[in-house]
Amino acid sequence: MKPVELYILSGFLGAGKTTLLQNILSQEKILKRKIAVIMNELGEISIDSNAVPQETPLKELLNGCVCCTIQGQLEVQLDNMLKEYELDAIYIETTGVAHPIEVLDACMSPLFAEKLSVQAIVTLIDANRWQDRSSLSIQLRKLLLEQVQHADILLLNKVDRLSEAEKATLVSEIQALNKNGKLLMTEFANIPLSQLQINNRIAKKQHEQAHVHDTLHMRTIVHTFSKRIDVERFEQFLKDMPDTIYRIKGYISFTHSQDNFLFQYSYGMPLYLKEQMKMKNTLVFIGENLDHQKLRAELESLEEQTTN
Repeated sequence: MKPVELYILSGFLGAGKTTLLQNILSQEKILKRKIAVIMNELGEISIDSNAVPQETPLKELLNGCVCCTIQGQLEVQLDNMLKEYELDAIYIETTGVAHPIEVLDACMSPLFAEKLSVQAIVTLIDANRWQDRSSLSIQLRKLLLEQVQHADILLLNKVDRLSEAEKATLVSEIQALNKNGKLLMTEFANIPLSQLQINNRIAKKQHEQAHVHDTLHMRTIVHTFSKRIDVERFEQFLKDMPDTIYRIKGYISFTHSQDNFLFQYSYGMPLYLKEQMKMKNTLVFIGENLDHQKLRAELESLEEQTTN
C-alpha cells in the first residue's frame, strides 16, 4: 500500500498559511486527489476552519500547539485519519509559533510511521515581518529563524510591495540561513502545486523500506529490528551517532530482558520505559542531512546474530 504523503505548513503568525492551504486544496481538487487537513489553533475557537471545503476530511486541534502541549492529540488524529479514510495526502497547518522539528516529531509515531511519507516542511515567510524581525522578542526572533532553517521549501510571501533591491537582500539573507532549502517568491501565497511536490521526481528503490528522500532537509528514517539487540552496543551507537539526529522514538527489545521498551531520545537524553504490550520493534529517527546508507548499515549491525 502506497504511503500517504504528508506536508507540514509552517510559518510565523500572519504569514499567509491559511491562504496557502486554500490555494493548495483548490489545485488538489482539480487533480481529484483524496486530501485531508489537520488545523492547529492556539485558541479555544477555530478561526480558519471555514477555509477548508466541507467535503475535505478535517481534524481541528484547539487550545494548544502540536509541537508541545497537545502533541499526543495530533498522533491520535493522524492515526484516526489513516484508519478512517483512503488518502493521497494530509496537510497540517501549524500555529504561527510552532517549531518545525517538534511538529515533525509529533507526526512520526512508530505506530503509523510506515504509513506516512513526509514530503516537505513548507515555511511561509512574510516579507514585511522578516524585514521588521528586529522588533520581535529574542525568543520569537529565534523561532522565526529556526522556522526558516529547518524548512525544505521556503516561500517568501507578500513580495509585491518590495523593490527589486529589497527582494535581492531578503533572498540573500534567507539563503544564508538555509542553503539546502528551495526558495520561491510568492504573492498571496499563490504557488503551483508541482513546486511543493519535490519528491515525486525521485525514483524509489523497490526494496527500500525507509521513507527517506534525498531532497529533504529534515529527514525521517524508519527502521524495524528483526531481532532483539544488545543493550551495550545500542548505548554505544547512541554515543557515536551524529549530533544532527534530533529525535528518536519507538519500541525496542534487548537480549538481556524479556521486556519491551518504549524508547525516546531528545536533546542528547535517552529514556527507556517498560511497555506492557508487545510492540513491533520499530524506531523512527528525525534529523538533518543524515547519511541514510551509513545509518542503515549501523542499525543492521546492531541486530543480535543468534542461531536456532
